[in-house]
Amino acid sequence: MVVSCKRAAGYLGRIILPMILACSVSAQRATIYTLSDLVDSASRHLPLLLEKQAMVQSAQAGIREAKDAFLPQVNAVEELSVGSANDLTGPFLPVPGLIHSIAGSINGATDYQAVTGNMASLYGQYELVNFGLRGARVASAKAFVGFTQADLEKERYQVKWDIARIYFAIQKNRNQLAVDSEDMRRYQSMYQVSRALTGSGVNPGVDSSLARAGLSRTRINYNEAIGALHRLQLQLAYLTGISTPEIPVERTFEGPADIRSDSVVVERDRNAIQGAEALVNAGAGMPGDSAAAINNPLAEYFASQKLQYNAEQELARKSYLPKIILGAGGWVRGSSIQYNNVYESPGEGLGYQRLNYLAGVGITYDLFNGIHKRDRVAVLNGEVAAADYALQQQELSLHNQELQADESIRTARANLGELPLQLKAATDAYNQKLAQYKAGVINLVDLANASFELFAAQSDYITTINEWYTASLDKAAAAGRLDQFIQTVK
Repeated sequence: MVVSCKRAAGYLGRIILPMILACSVSAQRATIYTLSDLVDSASRHLPLLLEKQAMVQSAQAGIREAKDAFLPQVNAVEELSVGSANDLTGPFLPVPGLIHSIAGSINGATDYQAVTGNMASLYGQYELVNFGLRGARVASAKAFVGFTQADLEKERYQVKWDIARIYFAIQKNRNQLAVDSEDMRRYQSMYQVSRALTGSGVNPGVDSSLARAGLSRTRINYNEAIGALHRLQLQLAYLTGISTPEIPVERTFEGPADIRSDSVVVERDRNAIQGAEALVNAGAGMPGDSAAAINNPLAEYFASQKLQYNAEQELARKSYLPKIILGAGGWVRGSSIQYNNVYESPGEGLGYQRLNYLAGVGITYDLFNGIHKRDRVAVLNGEVAAADYALQQQELSLHNQELQADESIRTARANLGELPLQLKAATDAYNQKLAQYKAGVINLVDLANASFELFAAQSDYITTINEWYTASLDKAAAAGRLDQFIQTVK
């Protein structure tokens, strides 16, 4: 029975232990984020974008505020007072402070006897006609919503652009890191060969020193590449809120095997480029076509700003027009002074004794509104003109960005035609020089030069591929097709 239990435990161990190890490895495996994932994470994390979203919500609430600003005004007042009634009849200016009674004294002699009074009133007014002011104010609030929304989209678009540039820069740096690593391995091999040849007396001792210096240089380059990669990852983490974002990287060069198959590597990237170019060139606007620029959130921001200033112009014109107001009210009052000039006890003034009402229609207009209107409209005219020039400048900048990207793409495509030849020639030269150096036919300087040419060819290829992707990104962003471009990047 004991043997049977041990055997069962052994079977379970052989089954469960691999499962536990597999789960552990799966849990430790880093999550791979696509470019779309990173962009979505930034929209949920970056405080700048959350601030702009809050501004949009605030502006949307402003529409309701503008509509409710024209509700009738109704004021209810209840007052209980104690004091003297010893005033004189006559006019006065309503200066700030105590509000005097407009009624005069009922006695010819001065009398400081305290009296009580009780009064309640209800007054309401409504603007019957404001000559379009309400509509202009609501339209201005809606235009402000459009402006804040355009501001949010502009910032969001710029963040997407920045993330995409960092994304491609990380891919470039990782591929460059592989090239630097391969360069370091070559110099490590040179150093070992040179030491062996120096020890056997075939080559002078200076060869090993030169090889050691070259090895140190490659290690420094490698360390710099690691530092640059980490800085890019930190910048990506800052934008996305992901502490250690891992992105998919299709290695260009992993080692000698990939270097020998350079034609396969170039053909792979060339196929990817041809597939992406169809999207980048789709719907491209003609030079000077502002319609394409208007569809760009970077330009729509300034277009919305101009619309907002136009709405404020109309609001300013309506704000200084006359207003026809309907007013109505009523009030009840009690007093301890009776109609026959008898001062009763203070308690007699605490109840309501008389009721009055009043209603009327009035028109109000400030005679200086014409001057105020002229001054305000002049200010807004300047802002509208400035917004229009800002829109034209943004459209011009985007068009120039697209032209610059087109030129960079043409240059990269031309260089991609030469790079396979450069890679093959540099690889063949290095292999030949390495064999010659091992045979003692050449010195280390010749081998180092060949290694440098191979390193330069690999770096040039990585740089050219990155320049093509970055230029294609810039062209898509300038043309307003950034989102479509990001979706194609897997």
